Amino acid sequence: MSVNRRRGEVEAILDGKPRTLCLTLGALAELEDAFAADDLGALVERFASGRLSARDIMRIIGAGLRGAGTQVTDDDVAAMQVEGGASAYAAIVSELLTATFGGREPQQPNP
Repeated sequence: MSVNRRRGEVEAILDGKPRTLCLTLGALAELEDAFAADDLGALVERFASGRLSARDIMRIIGAGLRGAGTQVTDDDVAAMQVEGGASAYAAIVSELLTATFGGREPQQPNP
């Protein structure tokens, strides 16, 4: 599976299968609603706090999967397994948020 980091895509192994996650504009709107954030700035501020609950992580992963085109509910995500446990789920979210809001791979300078 090939992901495009420039589009904000990341890959994660969930239930033993490689899956693409992407926080599209629709996925971000979904998260604004889920977290009662007035705008993207408020959403970023919440994520930057570094304090995410298990439910928050589930919602972000679910939105990322749906943003990449996988038909999945948050309940489906709650039942998914990932090698490495809770810290692995948090790492997926961290990578997804970095790909979405900043820290993308730098562009190569033109020769």
